[in-house]
Amino acid sequence: MKIRPLFEYIYIQNERHALDDCMARRENGKWKTFSTQEIIDTAEKVGAGLLELGLKPGDKVGMVSYKNRPEWMMVDLGAMQAGIVDVPLYPTISAKDYEYILNDADVQYVFVGDGDLYDKVAQAQKNVPSLKGIFTLDKQEGRPFWEEMWNTDRIEELKNVAKGIDVDSLATLIYTSGTTGNPKGVMLTHRNISHIVSTTEDLLPVTPGEKVLSFLPLCHVFERAVSYAYINKSAKIYFTGTDNLGGEGGDLQEVKPAFFTTVPRLLEKVYEKIYNKGLDLEGAKRKLFFWALSLTDDYEYEKKFSGLSSIQRSIADKLIFSKWRDALGGNVKGIVTGAAPCPHKILRVFSAAGIPVREGYGLTETSPSLTVNTFEKHGAKIGTVGKPIEGVDIHIDQSEGEYREGEGEILAAGPNIMQGYYNKPDKTAAVFKEIDGKRWFMTGDIGKMVTENGHSYLKITDRKKELLKTSGGKYVAPAPIESKFKEDFLVEQMMVIGDKQKFVSALIVPAPEALKDWCENNDVAWTNLGDAVNNPKVIARYQQICDECNPEFSKIEKIKKFKLLNTTWDPVKEDGSVGELTPTLKLKRRVIREKFANEIASIYA
Repeated sequence: MKIRPLFEYIYIQNERHALDDCMARRENGKWKTFSTQEIIDTAEKVGAGLLELGLKPGDKVGMVSYKNRPEWMMVDLGAMQAGIVDVPLYPTISAKDYEYILNDADVQYVFVGDGDLYDKVAQAQKNVPSLKGIFTLDKQEGRPFWEEMWNTDRIEELKNVAKGIDVDSLATLIYTSGTTGNPKGVMLTHRNISHIVSTTEDLLPVTPGEKVLSFLPLCHVFERAVSYAYINKSAKIYFTGTDNLGGEGGDLQEVKPAFFTTVPRLLEKVYEKIYNKGLDLEGAKRKLFFWALSLTDDYEYEKKFSGLSSIQRSIADKLIFSKWRDALGGNVKGIVTGAAPCPHKILRVFSAAGIPVREGYGLTETSPSLTVNTFEKHGAKIGTVGKPIEGVDIHIDQSEGEYREGEGEILAAGPNIMQGYYNKPDKTAAVFKEIDGKRWFMTGDIGKMVTENGHSYLKITDRKKELLKTSGGKYVAPAPIESKFKEDFLVEQMMVIGDKQKFVSALIVPAPEALKDWCENNDVAWTNLGDAVNNPKVIARYQQICDECNPEFSKIEKIKKFKLLNTTWDPVKEDGSVGELTPTLKLKRRVIREKFANEIASIYA
């Protein structure tokens, strides 16, 4: 295993398997490609330009874009060669958030994509003394264009600086999105992320020259780390956004990727579209569709089917599942999902249809991977987040708190664990724990190890801080309940509530399109979502979902009451106000409780 500065991967690609289309993005509707050499040349001009601007190793630059793009990676590669620490920013946060992060990190320059990003950063700049300039990655009238800062005279100097970059030097500051309070800057070194790249090299089902699709935000460590893994594997990275993925002529069908990473919510939306198309069918076609779908219910990785069962699945594959694969480009060898729990039904449906989906687990503080379900034999188990990656130790700590048998807080140790939170030694100390002379990172997640066929896998059972405690003193873990309910196509989002209450209940956000289809097929007049959530027949249908899911949980965990909401939950609302989800689509539980206090009160009235 070779640990190296992250920028070296692109040079290694150039030596081993240089590509004509190393990276690509859409421009005027067509794909614009960049060769490996073009990426290197531009990155060096950016790095030399930063030296010309007076920056030195340890200084900070920021990067923000609405969509992933090769230019983002070029800035990243160039800055790191100059020893400069990059600070990726989410495009959906407010100018006030930019102001806090840029001040906390002492950022000197920011590179921005299109849209309103220049304006937002410029607004923040008024209160950020360290910020000297903003460069646009697209030409904008009267604004500094990034090509204006490129430099060729100091490239040799840049190369000398790069030779002195130590793998333990700071590579990036990634500010966690957080559900409460100001974000914290996670300090990650080249070693931290390079360890993930090197240990996952043989786990990605990609060969040199194959295409991959990148649409999860590069400002998140998940996609950032996997992008360097792609470079290391000499995969062709096609950058895009989530708005043009599916459908006829979408990027999935056009690029035909072999692999991509995603979050569960996007897979859920794909499943909802598939399901709704099934609802639109009539007669024998409709029966065939739902018969094929029912065959996925008992799917498990590596489960063997024989006799009639095997014949049935062969027929379903030819008539139904093959069309699903075609909708994703027809070439997907694997998908890895993370950042939030993936409903078991989603894993089963896609994998049974010949679209292998695996779930991994990690945090920004762990660069990010701790465990992953892999694609080789005995490499995965549904209901778990996989095996620890090479070099990572997992410890289930039961010393603090009340846990069920075998469960405890997940602690981790390894070369990928962050150095700490920038400028926050107290908060850093609060997430590390020493046991028998070994320093462990406290993830805040609760889990246990499960064994199958002699292999051990990590199972996440809940977030430590998200445990509810009823007025009867019983602890309830919301995540497994929410995940189960979201397997139903009518449930878009859900949050379990009941802290300090006599019983557990839920706020449910219906899936509008799926609910509309259900109404039309069940003689319920559809006008809008607001009317639907108050319709007795609709409420009864969601009660049926509760009745179907509740038997899987203990008496105290059962959802006794629920409230259907006439809204959607988003990272940012249309008016720019704070949304109910983090940028990585996790629930902001405190925000939701505050926004829907009246609805919650009505449940317990």
